[in-house]
Amino acid sequence: MASKNDPKTGDGDTGVATETKKKEKLSRPKLYKVLFHNDNYTTMEFVVAVLKEVFHKSESDAFAIMMNVHKNGLGVAGVYTFEVAETKINQTHELAKQHEYPLKLTMEPEEL
Repeated sequence: MASKNDPKTGDGDTGVATETKKKEKLSRPKLYKVLFHNDNYTTMEFVVAVLKEVFHKSESDAFAIMMNVHKNGLGVAGVYTFEVAETKINQTHELAKQHEYPLKLTMEPEEL
């Protein structure tokens, strides 16, 4: 006669311990808008160049964003996770500093 734990009979404990884990619900990361602020010193050409180089915008998109900043005093360059937004702002500030422009960028949480 086979024992209760005999795998041939299939009627008993297989000796494998299983544990049920609670599934964690993943939420989307919070997103942040990167904002360009208008000033009277930074050239339009420089802003377009930064939007193309750092923010990977097309020529036409970069020009449209720059004109929005110029006309309204503020414009959104893009929406990113916190770390990406922070990195893009730091890269742009460094480029502006190298070219002696006082260009200011900030970020704010995106409203859902």
